[in-house]
Amino acid sequence: QVQLVESGGGSVHAGGSLRLSCGASGDTGHTYCMGWWRQAPGKEREGVAVVPSDGVTPVYAPSVKGRFTLSKDTARHTLYLQMNDLNVEDSAMYYCAAGGAWCYDWTAINIEEYPYWGRGTQVTVSS
Repeated sequence: QVQLVESGGGSVHAGGSLRLSCGASGDTGHTYCMGWWRQAPGKEREGVAVVPSDGVTPVYAPSVKGRFTLSKDTARHTLYLQMNDLNVEDSAMYYCAAGGAWCYDWTAINIEEYPYWGRGTQVTVSS
């Protein structure tokens, strides 16, 4: 079992930046992939970025590539998502998740392989 707690959400104007954090506890010794998903009202949950357990070579959704940076502090079991040049379409509840065993190709990321989820942190971007 892995417990995940997100923080860092908030409200910004378009073009602004936010940094999300996700602290993991519990069975952190397992080799899980970890990443961020987001869900806007009335829309399906969509993947944002995922990184293998070693914290190297994250993969990104095309919609955020070049603007968002995913990093992992393996010693502190903490995942970060630096979000720059935010736009209104980035507004959503952002969730941290863990569980996938292989995450080196964005097209192969499957949300059903991630059984552990945090409660989310809200990001609101205004124009």
